Amino acid sequence: METKQETKRETKRAIVTAARALAFCALALPVIPGMPVWASDPAGSEDLTGATATAQSDLDKSLLELSALREKIAAEKLPLTRELSRLEAELSEARRELADASRSRDEKTLETDNLQGALKLRQEEMTYITNLFDEYARGFETMLHSSEIPHLTEVMDTARQASGNKDLTLSQKLGRQTSLLKASAARLIDLIGGTRYEGQAVDPQGSIVQGRFAMIGPVVLFAAAAGMPSGLAMAQTGSSQTAVRPLDEAATPGVVQVVSQGEGLLPLDPTRGGALQELINRGSLIATFKHGGPIMWPLLGVSILALTVIVERMIFLAGHRRRRNRHLVEDLLARVEEGDVEGAIAVGESSQDYVARALTYAMKHREKSLSNALSRSAGAELVRFNRGISILDTCVTMAPLLGLLGTVTGMMGSFGAMGGSELGAPAQITGGIAEALIATCFGLGIAVTALVPMNYLHNRSDEARHEMEDATTHLELLMKPIQDAEARRRERFIMERYELAPRLARSESEALVSA
Repeated sequence: METKQETKRETKRAIVTAARALAFCALALPVIPGMPVWASDPAGSEDLTGATATAQSDLDKSLLELSALREKIAAEKLPLTRELSRLEAELSEARRELADASRSRDEKTLETDNLQGALKLRQEEMTYITNLFDEYARGFETMLHSSEIPHLTEVMDTARQASGNKDLTLSQKLGRQTSLLKASAARLIDLIGGTRYEGQAVDPQGSIVQGRFAMIGPVVLFAAAAGMPSGLAMAQTGSSQTAVRPLDEAATPGVVQVVSQGEGLLPLDPTRGGALQELINRGSLIATFKHGGPIMWPLLGVSILALTVIVERMIFLAGHRRRRNRHLVEDLLARVEEGDVEGAIAVGESSQDYVARALTYAMKHREKSLSNALSRSAGAELVRFNRGISILDTCVTMAPLLGLLGTVTGMMGSFGAMGGSELGAPAQITGGIAEALIATCFGLGIAVTALVPMNYLHNRSDEARHEMEDATTHLELLMKPIQDAEARRRERFIMERYELAPRLARSESEALVSA
């Protein structure tokens, strides 16, 4: 930096010196021709000459200094250029490092935000799970029989106190609450097929006796170690002890055997007949029909109607297939092609084939209008194929609508039970939903079952129409020359008759005259 300032000062001095020299040179310029010349003093001329020489000397000196200064600047320019390039490269590298650092900082910030969001979500999930565990721990005791509570008291107390203990970490709280869940799962596994456990109960005299409990479904039996008392184990209102209610003497040995050995016949039905009724109704179509509600009766009527139409149509098509005789129709058309129309009519009258009947009817009435006779006879035969399809189509459309109506009525009953005083009757609510689903299922089943036969009947009707159209068209082509020939014969007959009539009239008149 000092070298640059010194160079600038020297350059400035050289410029000032050169300016002064230029000023003296201007004073020493020769006189231009044409300009007025004044008289000059010889002494003044000498001074001017000296000043010019001095200025010239200063100018030369300044030019030399300027040249030296230029050489010095040129010598110093290359290192400065290199230094500038190096500094610019360092600046570019610093800027690149700054951009990388900024990008890395932004990525770390985004990653930190995502981790914070995930952490917050996990904390909310843990809070929700903890609340569920607390709620389960509070309500778990209400699901137990009074005889089971002493075996699970420690686990339940530990789980209930875990949520309020601030000295425990979150993992420790979850561990204690999870222990209750594990105990509950183990209890459910033990209850499969029944379980037995030791405990105390209060006999009818109010004494506490030691014995064993046996839990089979909703029923808990108790038998003392000495065998008596034994009977049903029931919870007591206002007491944590389990009371024993003895059964009759005939049932007591059965209770003792089941409790002591873990096998035997139960002396009572724990389901009060519910298991037998469930067994009877399981898989029963009649029970499902009754459970579907009143809309099942219209669905039953629709199904019977559809089944009747399907059976009648199948019988009709089977008989039509048995009476169908394509060879006879070909023989009939062959006779027509040979010109034997009466023979073709005789062949068709002896047949029960619907195509032969239609062609025979048309040939009988060919003198009036063959095309109209063909249209009438073909339409009369094809109507028999289309009979019942509209009824079946109505059943296919109506069955899902009736099922939907059953859905609406079932839901209305369910929501009515939920909104009224029957809020505590879940059986009625679920029964209404089941009624809705059963009606919809039956409606869709009827529609799907009847749709396949309906399409089959449509196809058979189309096939019959195509066969009839083909046969009638063929007959029209064959009958065209025959009808033309018959028309020509009729015309000749009429012409001959009209020509013969005058002759007969003249003959009769001549005979009368001669008579």
